[in-house]
Amino acid sequence: MIRYAIKRLWLGAIIISFALMMMFAMVYLIPGDPASVALGPRATPEMKEALRERMGLDQPVWKQFANFYGSALHGDLGTEVLSNRPVLNVVMEQLPFTLALIVGGITWSVALGIPLGCIAAVRRGGFVDQVIGVLSVAMIAVPSFVVAIYSLLVFAVALQWLPAIGAGDPGNIASQLQHLILPSLAVGLGWIGYISRMVRASMLETLEASHIRTARAFGLPEHRIIYTYALRIAVLPTITLLGVGIGHMLSSSVFAEIVFARPGIGKLVYEAISVRNYPIVSGAVLVTTVFFVLVNVAADILVGLLDPRVRSSFN
Repeated sequence: MIRYAIKRLWLGAIIISFALMMMFAMVYLIPGDPASVALGPRATPEMKEALRERMGLDQPVWKQFANFYGSALHGDLGTEVLSNRPVLNVVMEQLPFTLALIVGGITWSVALGIPLGCIAAVRRGGFVDQVIGVLSVAMIAVPSFVVAIYSLLVFAVALQWLPAIGAGDPGNIASQLQHLILPSLAVGLGWIGYISRMVRASMLETLEASHIRTARAFGLPEHRIIYTYALRIAVLPTITLLGVGIGHMLSSSVFAEIVFARPGIGKLVYEAISVRNYPIVSGAVLVTTVFFVLVNVAADILVGLLDPRVRSSFN
């Protein structure tokens, strides 16, 4: 397992490098002069040239990338040109809000997706199974920004059950949780459907396994067989799916943070792209990519720890 974890970390480093290269290419393909956008139409040519030199835009693209990558290896993501603050500090101030949103989305998807998938597998072919199947596909099909807008209109504006915008009062956990319900639902609703479908398929396969038939032959109660023996194995593919799903939730958080006016990485990157603030975009992409890679490595290792077959395959 140690050798496997090292290989996954090495592959993650390669993924991070390619992600940064693609990000640099995509940012520089955006039309418009960053200095002109940042300073406004009244800026003089001298002011624009000074800002370009400060941002390093007067250097070749390959050199800008090499400088940023070399500094990032030492924990330096550069300086934000507008406020003159370290980029890492700016990004880390917004990261907890996005992490809270992702944790909320995962909570929705796991708390509802696993029971729905388990019930659908136990009631295979019945009316309940068909209803859960239709609901799961519907949840997968609805985009997160549509869920965000309509949940805001229904639960915050029409019914006034939950707050509409913001992240809650600082230090007030109850207020922050109330402000987290709707945006986390928008982020995690689609993954309720994914997880329920995955658990159902895995559960049906597990229920046909030999050790489940042996448990039934020994006369164990059906609920114990399902929830103690079968479900433990059936949820293993869900762990890997959630590792991939976190990357999707990161992208979905952009819409949730904009619609609900929440702080976070997604909103930070959106605003930075609008003003061509390259250091913030680069730093935020690097931090989120590293987070995504580490989460997937942790998910793979966790599956190996829970499933002896995975452990034995890497010994």
